[in-house]
Amino acid sequence: MTKQERANQVAAIDLRLLVLEQQLDAGKSEERRLVEKRNRLNDDFRRSRHETQAIREERDRLNEEVQTLKILRDETRSKTSAILEELKTVNEKINELGDKTPKRRPGELQREIDEIEWKIQTTSLDIAEEARFIKEVKQIETQLQGYRRIEKQKKKAIELKTSLSALRAQADNFHQELNAIAQKSQETHARMTAKISESKKIKAEADSLHLVCLQTKEKMRPISNEYWQLSEQRRRLLEELKTERESEQEGKQKELKERLVSEARNKLQQGKELTWGEFQLLNEEDSETQN
Repeated sequence: MTKQERANQVAAIDLRLLVLEQQLDAGKSEERRLVEKRNRLNDDFRRSRHETQAIREERDRLNEEVQTLKILRDETRSKTSAILEELKTVNEKINELGDKTPKRRPGELQREIDEIEWKIQTTSLDIAEEARFIKEVKQIETQLQGYRRIEKQKKKAIELKTSLSALRAQADNFHQELNAIAQKSQETHARMTAKISESKKIKAEADSLHLVCLQTKEKMRPISNEYWQLSEQRRRLLEELKTERESEQEGKQKELKERLVSEARNKLQQGKELTWGEFQLLNEEDSETQN
């Protein structure tokens, strides 16, 4: 290969290297863009996953509150049922006592007792009459005792109804609060589900971009290989050109030296005066010849 052919080949390689370098720069720029976008998506995914965990914890906390309120509501309803049973028993006892109690009013019975006792205290009675009056008072007292038991049961019924109203109100409050928290839990679960779906989309996009990054890098591999192969070929050609130029330079110097030595010898043969340089050239030539 001639020197010109090598020079032409180097020029062609330079042009090709320029094209390849532009392609490599474009590929690296695209790869950087993809990597940055992929990294941003991975950051978004991690942030979304943390948000999902926070929402899940909130939902679980709400569900625990719902379970606690259910227990309280059910316990309250159970107490309500027990009170209803007790109230039913009290009402039955009131009805039973009412059936056994005479229809006369308690006030009439008390007045009758007062009248009898007044008679006993103010009237001179024989033992039999006094005993009869005392027995009659005891009978009336027994009837009044029935009314007193009825009043006691009625008072108990009122207390039970008051407790029942309070428990029902408390159960309703528990139930309303339970429904509100359950609704909030459902909304939180829906938010969590949406966040999970969003995270999956982000992760899928990040994974897709990672695959594109790998494909882009793989696509640039043959270009990079060609670039380094041509660079190595260019280096070898430049070394060959350098060696050839140095060889040519040495040839020219040798040719010049031989011409100058020949001219110096001719002058010497003609008896002409030599310059110091010509004298040194002849000495060097003689030394080389002797060696």
